[in-house]
Amino acid sequence: MEDFVIKDVDLEKSENLERHRTDGFSSAKSLVVRRGAPFRISLRLEGRPFNPKTDSLRIKIMLGRLYVIMPVTFSNKVSSSQWKAYIEQDNLDPQSPSIFISSPASASVGLYGFQLGLFSQGSQQARTYGKFILLCNPWCPEDTVYIPFEDQKEEYVQNDSGLLFMGTTMNVVSRPWSFDQYEPGVLEACLNLLQVSPQHQNSRRVDYLKRNNPVYISRVVSAMINCEDDRGVLKGNWSGDFKDGVNPSVWTGSGDILRQWAQSSYSPVKYGQCWVFAAVMCTVMRVLGIPCRVVTNFNSAHDTNGNLAIEEYYSEKGEKLKHSKDSIWNFHVWVECWMTRKDIGVEMDGWQVLDPTPQNRSGGVFCCGPSPVKAIKDRRMDLLYDIPFVCAEVNADVHTIIVSQGRVLSFNKDTERVGSLICTKAVGFPRVQRITGDYKYIKSPTSTISSRSSTTSDDSTLSRGSSIGVFVSLNLDKAPVAGEPIGFTVKVMNKQRVAKTMAVHLNAQAKEYNHSPSDTFWQMQGLMQLAPMEVKILTQQILPAQYEDVVGDNLINLAVVLEDRASHKRVLATEEFNISSPQLNIQITDEDSIVPNKEHTAVVTFTNPFSHMVSGVFTIAGAGLVQGKIHFRMLPVRPGGKVEEHIKFMPSMVGTRMLQANLALININCTIRGFKMVSVNRA
Repeated sequence: MEDFVIKDVDLEKSENLERHRTDGFSSAKSLVVRRGAPFRISLRLEGRPFNPKTDSLRIKIMLGRLYVIMPVTFSNKVSSSQWKAYIEQDNLDPQSPSIFISSPASASVGLYGFQLGLFSQGSQQARTYGKFILLCNPWCPEDTVYIPFEDQKEEYVQNDSGLLFMGTTMNVVSRPWSFDQYEPGVLEACLNLLQVSPQHQNSRRVDYLKRNNPVYISRVVSAMINCEDDRGVLKGNWSGDFKDGVNPSVWTGSGDILRQWAQSSYSPVKYGQCWVFAAVMCTVMRVLGIPCRVVTNFNSAHDTNGNLAIEEYYSEKGEKLKHSKDSIWNFHVWVECWMTRKDIGVEMDGWQVLDPTPQNRSGGVFCCGPSPVKAIKDRRMDLLYDIPFVCAEVNADVHTIIVSQGRVLSFNKDTERVGSLICTKAVGFPRVQRITGDYKYIKSPTSTISSRSSTTSDDSTLSRGSSIGVFVSLNLDKAPVAGEPIGFTVKVMNKQRVAKTMAVHLNAQAKEYNHSPSDTFWQMQGLMQLAPMEVKILTQQILPAQYEDVVGDNLINLAVVLEDRASHKRVLATEEFNISSPQLNIQITDEDSIVPNKEHTAVVTFTNPFSHMVSGVFTIAGAGLVQGKIHFRMLPVRPGGKVEEHIKFMPSMVGTRMLQANLALININCTIRGFKMVSVNRA
């Protein structure tokens, strides 16, 4: 009888990508599928047709040196815990039979190989080889990363763009970010990250076996995003000197970073800060199929001595001093990943904090998490992983101390400031979603905090004598905007029935989000007479010409100190705020008729709010819209002047895409940003 040979194996890529919701990875060399669900391959035979009575098939699935061998059956009853291969006999095409391969919902993530063996009447055919990439499956109820809501899967797994939130609680800044998980080379870089990790290098077998568990995967990725202990992706730099690398504020997406890392033989990319570390980790986790979102904690405590208290020191003139290793970052950015926690109990399932910024050693390496958000809220310090560290970031008290020549003049405790706003991007919309209540029990509904007020504390061991008897508060008139005066009000209340003479010191310093302030750039001082029980209001302005040199990504620390000239006791009120940069405006012609592979036009508009001429360089980017990046120079624009640039772009993918425009000003340390969500329809 004439025999037959397997001429070809068709991985049915388009069908499988659509079925497994991995069609964004269509440019990958290998087929990309999700665990716990079958995918189909078709054989093309030459010679006689396949005879199920006399012929049999066997498949060997390989991950490194681990493998499983299974017969191809005619039963399509699959198991969520075992590999299975089957042919649907009712739909059997003897000349081109289709085989369905189903992986367990707990299979390890990675690049697999498979071999196909054919047995016919005692003879064995040469084997055919193929490859596929297996990812976690949030659509599979048996998978430990299963998330039940379709809109959340779309947002936290499939969405390739988003917003990172920065600034301060009273003036939250939305920074667009392209996660780029479908861009060429990104999937491969994310898989290589697992291969390059110390865990894999130390024991490939153990690493492959443990890659079935998102808790394990997330700890490996958290450590590998920074390069402190391994050949990780990013080098952190908070010095302000980026001349041998890239200023972290310049990055607009994860793709450039991951590709540069992979193409440099896994040398760390310079440089990252917290939002860059978090955004790149979000990309890696979404690529691997683990639901992930970027989270910002405003007024994030960095408690170096573990006492859940942050000490901040001020001079008698209101200058913030660098006296403590503890600090409060105006914002800190980490990620949350969704997974079950069989290792510590089902009540801890759900969102888990992971922080790739290198600031805390966990198990001897710089990584953090996964810490269940529920455990942070309930302060379950006994559970894995790193819960005490994250608890301090969202719950520490702030001790504000005025000192002079080593002597404590005033002390105040604030229990509300740290973790005052914790937020992420809303599902399906480009806006803030507040999740503070997930992390801590809130005494009363909170809004953004717009003022800090203070009195000296009678019961503090750091107080000396009786209270000053004066209340002071500091309030900004509105969220400051570049090019406009910063208006604020100081309210002073004499709470005693005696007249007082008060010395008033006002002070403004520029600061980075994670540092103590630099030198004073604006100050005022004077005397104030207070009658018994009198309330006085001071209104002040800092003019644009006085703050333009510190605008950009800097923040402002504004403080007022009142000194009772009779007792020399002092009271302090402070506020830290950011100045909103103007936004680039992006408009698209024929916005409702955008289709792939057709050229469209966007108009980017910049209006100069500054008091002098500015020039700069535009950068346009957009995954699925623009190949690479478009750069062009903007000629000088006079104060109040407007410039329009017409940008051509050609979408390559259907769906909602983000078009980004950045303007890096040359004569001011400031980057102006804008974005537009573009709906690309099927032609």
